Amino acid sequence: MHLSHAPDAPRGDEIGFDQFLAVDIRIGTVLSAEPFPEARKPAFKLVIDFGPAIGVRKSSAQITDRYTPEELTGRQIAAVVNFPPRQIGKFMSEVLTLGFGDQAGAVILFSPDHAVPNGSRLF
Repeated sequence: MHLSHAPDAPRGDEIGFDQFLAVDIRIGTVLSAEPFPEARKPAFKLVIDFGPAIGVRKSSAQITDRYTPEELTGRQIAAVVNFPPRQIGKFMSEVLTLGFGDQAGAVILFSPDHAVPNGSRLF
């Protein structure tokens, strides 16, 4: 199934609540962010702390249009932590960083508007 990021994309297929609960979305704090020049599309390598239950994980995130490594460090972001890792070049991306497309199609990160404990789960 191909997912469209456009704001006028049709609604996805209906799922059961148990399917929603199977997707483990957590909050973590970005410990470091650096350019990922080897990636096919512009991206950053993120190291994210998801608290004691999940630990520190890495993510390749295509968020270079709206963010710099300096402004990402220390920021809380949401990610799916229970997808299988993906090899991207020589980098293993362990979580899927979440965001929404703005009017120009650039990714805007999904994050809480108040600080929450690292590892907090979306419900």
